[in-house]
Amino acid sequence: MLALALAAPATASTTATQSVKTLRAGVTFYRQAAWRWQAQMRAPLTHSNRAEKRSHSTVYLHWLADRWRARARTARATAAAFFRRLYAKWACIHRGEGSWTANTGNGYYGGLQMDIGFQRSYNGRALRRYGTADKWPIREQLYAAELAYKSGRGFYPWPNTARACGLI
Repeated sequence: MLALALAAPATASTTATQSVKTLRAGVTFYRQAAWRWQAQMRAPLTHSNRAEKRSHSTVYLHWLADRWRARARTARATAAAFFRRLYAKWACIHRGEGSWTANTGNGYYGGLQMDIGFQRSYNGRALRRYGTADKWPIREQLYAAELAYKSGRGFYPWPNTARACGLI
């Protein structure tokens, strides 16, 4: 009888410990998801003091996991809207320039036909990580073009296509 009485609290404690570990893992998962979407937009990452590592309260950890889940969903929706707007802005130029994986051998790469100097200037990080723009994800190509646009160059790196699109 004594063995059964002692075993019950230990099992409950083990379950609580597993629950705390699971909740902590959930908080970490959703925080990383939120940060991944924020990073793709080059937005500042939401601050975290990583309180889940110090807490043993399942109520608090549930609340924290729910908060990070909501942040991750919001960041994902914001990123999707951000890239839809960005793609719409550059779609006409892309249609005139070629495939997102274009490497025609003329020194220009990707869906917006960027030369190496342009790639280095406006998205050197992607150039180092992926190689030339024909190997970049679409979002990286759009990001480089948007940086060039915002730097004051406008649509002038694509003079003929931009003129045909009515952008200049």
